[in-house]
Amino acid sequence: MSHQPYISEKTDLREFTLRALLVGLVLTVILGAANAYLGLRAGMTIAATYPAAVIGMAVLRIMRGSILEENIARTVGSIGESVAAGAIFTIPAFLISGAWLKFNTVEAYIKSSALMFVGGLLGILFVTFLRRVMVTDPDLVFPESVAAAEIHKAGQKGSQGAKFLFQAMGLGALFYSLGVVQLFAASKDFIIRVGKIGASFVRLGAEKEAPTLGAGGTVAVSGPGIYPAYIGVGYIIGPRLAALNFAGGVLAWGLFAPLLMYFLGPQLIERFYGPGVAMADVNWPDMVTNVWKFIIRPIAVGGMLVGAGYTLFRMRKNLAAGIKRSMGDIKKAAGQAEVSSRLEKDLNIKVVLAGLAATFVLMIFVYKVFAGSWPPAVLAAVVMAIAGFFFAAVSGNLVGTIGSSNNPISGLTLSTLIIAALLMVVIGASGMSGVAAVLGVAAVVCVSSAVAGEMLQDLKVGHILGGTPYKMQVGNIFGVLLSALVMYFPLMLLHGAFTFGSKELPAPQAGLMAALSQGIVGGEMAWPLVIVGMLMGFAMILVQVRSPMLVAVGMYLPLETTFAIFAGGMIKGAVDSFSVRRRHNEAQKARVSNVGILLAAGLIAGEALTGLVRAAWKFFFLQDILRFDIPEIFKGAAYFGVVDRYIGGLIVLALIGAYLIRVPLRNAGAADEPPPPSAVI
Repeated sequence: MSHQPYISEKTDLREFTLRALLVGLVLTVILGAANAYLGLRAGMTIAATYPAAVIGMAVLRIMRGSILEENIARTVGSIGESVAAGAIFTIPAFLISGAWLKFNTVEAYIKSSALMFVGGLLGILFVTFLRRVMVTDPDLVFPESVAAAEIHKAGQKGSQGAKFLFQAMGLGALFYSLGVVQLFAASKDFIIRVGKIGASFVRLGAEKEAPTLGAGGTVAVSGPGIYPAYIGVGYIIGPRLAALNFAGGVLAWGLFAPLLMYFLGPQLIERFYGPGVAMADVNWPDMVTNVWKFIIRPIAVGGMLVGAGYTLFRMRKNLAAGIKRSMGDIKKAAGQAEVSSRLEKDLNIKVVLAGLAATFVLMIFVYKVFAGSWPPAVLAAVVMAIAGFFFAAVSGNLVGTIGSSNNPISGLTLSTLIIAALLMVVIGASGMSGVAAVLGVAAVVCVSSAVAGEMLQDLKVGHILGGTPYKMQVGNIFGVLLSALVMYFPLMLLHGAFTFGSKELPAPQAGLMAALSQGIVGGEMAWPLVIVGMLMGFAMILVQVRSPMLVAVGMYLPLETTFAIFAGGMIKGAVDSFSVRRRHNEAQKARVSNVGILLAAGLIAGEALTGLVRAAWKFFFLQDILRFDIPEIFKGAAYFGVVDRYIGGLIVLALIGAYLIRVPLRNAGAADEPPPPSAVI
């Protein structure tokens, strides 16, 4: 039976309109910036398809827009998240590695925007070339596309999704703002230190005195950070993955840090503070933070490297099938004739090929700026073109199989980076110019792969609803262009306020890219520590840890972050448990899940947008453009010197938990109601 779209080919509905495009462009900037904030802070991003669908649908319904206009708004609105995801995995690496010394310059803006736009445009052009066969492949189920299409269909009958999303955004912004003005303490560190001790032990029945060791066991314990975004992330990924992420934090701060402090205390004090510094003069919180930053993080890099490789290995069958199918798709696409049906119209193939050729030539000149000479620039452009097309096709097939939320973009990019770095070494490129060229290739391929996956997912939604492909493709070109032009600014504000790679802005994937490019091309890496991390990752694989990558990312992040994500995961576990106790059927469980995901996504978006405002304020204050910083209500550790302000934070955590539990369960609906569209992220 032939495919029958929701809106037939002959139905005349408004589709590519100015209002739909404008709504989509506004959403692409907002959701892209929010995901940039989240990815740099927590090392994860969330799929923008569902928030874009819900918000775009709510806005256009006020204007009496059609479902095809909603499809255009969602398509354009979600592409910014993909550009942001590719950008935050690579562009901060230029700063972390030292390839760029400044970020708030016109040169950095032009380079960043060029990389993002070229990567995004390549992703659209590559997928346009392959769309016709991929969206009709019966082996590609596109789970998230089907869910997004069902959200649009449900919206035609009335939906409360927008109410939950906007309500949670307001609460996320409110709670984050109260923490910023210090109404409560959003985090608290507890340094537990056992001083120098002479331990005794029994050996062969004789008690002997052990030598005094190090600076004692120093443990940095942190409560969960009271940040709505982290709690929302934990809720979305669920209790199991949140626990794995938290396990990395426990390893870093509860095992490695105290062991290093205990056995190497004097040496570490001399390294970080200089010779002759007494233990009484050491700032122990800063000391433990330095141990984490300069010793434990390189170990985490090794773990992430093995974790990314293991992720690709576990997906080897999907990857192999994707490669095989992609090669077949190319042949099929090349042999297809022009069609007259609007449902099958793509961008003209001549335009696509001309765009690819022009982009390749442009990238040679761009990489010449990065590498400083023509041979590495040409090589970088060739690697970018081949790897970009290859991983765009693979990314599209993976999205069709497992959804864009599970697409291993960082793993694909890592593979490209290693190949490019080794080739640069072979032709003699070295130093920071070689590092910059390698990161430039990685940036384009990363953005291209992310955009290709998201673009194909949106095209499948359009295929189901009856949208016109070339109109969606043109809309996404506008979306990529705008994202490339403006995404630099939230990155600049965040870096200017907090600094990439800092405790407040860890940027774990970018740190990994920077470390590898420096290590292979620049020759600057603490390889012994990285190898230790690789062995640790291998050991995790042997004991069948579900995601070594997630554990390693947890080691790379501050403990308060992983603890907050863990708290969100436990809240999701509580919701699932209550749902089972109430004997909800599958339809009721789906409603509970959908509402919970919308609430969590709203909390994330609310904090992310408010966090960007805070970063802008701090940035302009540091630049002496604003004369006063964000005011603080309580500056001390306690309310009026009596009650610890972190208790106020725990009360806020309890309120967020109650909200995420109560509201989804109250909206489970009756047992005999038909099941809602599934929107599991």
